[in-house]
Amino acid sequence: MTDSSKKEQLYQLIRDYPFISQQELADQLRLSRSAVAGHIASLIRERRLLGRAYVLPDKRPVLCIGAANLDRKLRSIAPLQPATSNPATAEEVYGGVARNIAENLARLNLPVALLSALGNDSAGRQLQDHAQAAGIDTQGSLKLQDGTTGTYTAILDDKGELVLALADMALYDRLTPEFLASRQQQRAAAALTVADLNLPAGSITALLESARSDNVPLVIVAVSQPKMARLPSDLGGLRLLILNRGELETRVGRALPTEADVRAACNEVCAQGARDVIVTCGGQGVYHTRGGALVWLAAPQVAVVDVTGAGDAFSAAVCWSLYQGSDDLTLACRRGLKLAALTLASRATVAPDLSAGALDDIHDFDQSAPLFPSKG
Repeated sequence: MTDSSKKEQLYQLIRDYPFISQQELADQLRLSRSAVAGHIASLIRERRLLGRAYVLPDKRPVLCIGAANLDRKLRSIAPLQPATSNPATAEEVYGGVARNIAENLARLNLPVALLSALGNDSAGRQLQDHAQAAGIDTQGSLKLQDGTTGTYTAILDDKGELVLALADMALYDRLTPEFLASRQQQRAAAALTVADLNLPAGSITALLESARSDNVPLVIVAVSQPKMARLPSDLGGLRLLILNRGELETRVGRALPTEADVRAACNEVCAQGARDVIVTCGGQGVYHTRGGALVWLAAPQVAVVDVTGAGDAFSAAVCWSLYQGSDDLTLACRRGLKLAALTLASRATVAPDLSAGALDDIHDFDQSAPLFPSKG
């Protein structure tokens, strides 16, 4: 086989696995390390690679960091009655905030990678196989021999609304700042980083510190009110914080009953260093910041089949919009509301018929209310 064909094989391997090591390339192609290095140097000279980590110009991924769980959904057949047995249906699906966002983005035809923690068990292997089949690169994830894969159990009423959720997420405490440092090369190659608050507080701080220096935009997605404590006081470097109204109340330490209260709280979070904030309000709609002002977008009406994954779909569509180079958060939120509506109308955590074309037509959801101007 000629040197030219070997170089093309090597190039294709790098396209498929951008973080493959030189030794792995040498083993798969039956070449010496020096021959692999020579081919890589040639590809870099030709500008078909952009240097170390073999980052291709059209392959900079969105990097999602956080939870990848086995989700169990129990749905009551009739209205729930407390303190007694309720007939229900049960199913197991793949979930986790970061994983759900990653799958949505992959189905929207973006290159995407996932850094999570998986146990050495059947659930972990199934999660990894499903992610790879969906087009998500999980090679950098932490594989633990001494831990079990995370689980999330949701109790839904007969209308598909969440009543109670139980989460076994201790595994993600192993996604430490040291682990993130070991993946620095992969992180630096990302076009956008999306992290959920299942990460330890120290890791969130480390990501913010990196965002201030590496010019990779960082989006943080809240997951619950208790885990808001993992956000540091200094949010400098944060491109966007996505959270719900209750989580925003936890952040600022007070109730937010009016629009003026929400605006003041968002301005407070921006003063702490966040560039922008999106506040989701369930079926009512969302707020987002615009300078010192606040924009309200009403949610489209939809017959709810299952609420699971709708918030993650919203976040994914917002990130998809940012990836396209748009700073228009109103457009991003309209796309998010549309994708959330598609997910609410599906029994699946990620809408199975999702494609990038789903975000093209958004005129039906153009329901923005007037701006609430800043008084400061």
